[in-house]
Amino acid sequence: MDWFTVFVTLTASLVVVLVAASSAFVLYIKDSTLKEWMPRLIAVAVGVLLGDVFLHLLPDALKISESARSVLLWTLTGILCFYAIEQFLHWRHDHSIEIPAAGACKPATFAKMNLLGDGIHNFVDGILIAGSFLVDPMLGVATTFAIVMHEIPQEISDIAVLIHGGYEKKQAVMLNVLCASACIAGAMLTLLVAQVITLNLSALLAITAGGFIYIATTDLIPLLRQPSMKLALPIQVTATAIGVISMQAIVWLEAIIY
Repeated sequence: MDWFTVFVTLTASLVVVLVAASSAFVLYIKDSTLKEWMPRLIAVAVGVLLGDVFLHLLPDALKISESARSVLLWTLTGILCFYAIEQFLHWRHDHSIEIPAAGACKPATFAKMNLLGDGIHNFVDGILIAGSFLVDPMLGVATTFAIVMHEIPQEISDIAVLIHGGYEKKQAVMLNVLCASACIAGAMLTLLVAQVITLNLSALLAITAGGFIYIATTDLIPLLRQPSMKLALPIQVTATAIGVISMQAIVWLEAIIY
């Protein structure tokens, strides 16, 4: 490993963080406008998370794993771990209780869970970036570009989830950027340990997938049933489909790049 590899890996990781920082555009949107669009953004977030799981994370995990059963086991582990964490945070999953709105004193647990899942996801992205640069610089550039394109729709949906979960707009942006910085940590850690041990990347991808499945199905989808969040069915389906299609577009883009 040379200093050039370290430099380009760090630069690529910083680009991912800058993409997250671009979510600061929400600071310039009126609260009334943001509130009106929140249900649509949450629906898009459901599509993004589930599309990410079934079109990106799990296929990648299966591709690099020798056992499909192992990937499924780690995915189940991810779901159960996120369930255990949520219970540890003493939040009863009772959707008859009103979810905190933006500006609430205590952020909802689903927002904290989304931060955790996003942090793990960005950490894995850092591993992917560093691993690809260790193999070939051009592969590293292609991987970074694919990850950046993948992050754009996800960052928008993440901000929507955090704000609806009770974080103020500035807090949501800062926490989102902080989670994105896990990409740098993942990349640097990979460079440090690559010569000593091989990280179980398929397990990390599968655990992240399990976490996203849990967040989307047990936290976000029930939110859309709340009276204050209800959308007309065609609008809700369309918004969710947009999230899924954005993830499929990334898969097509990756196929062109590689």
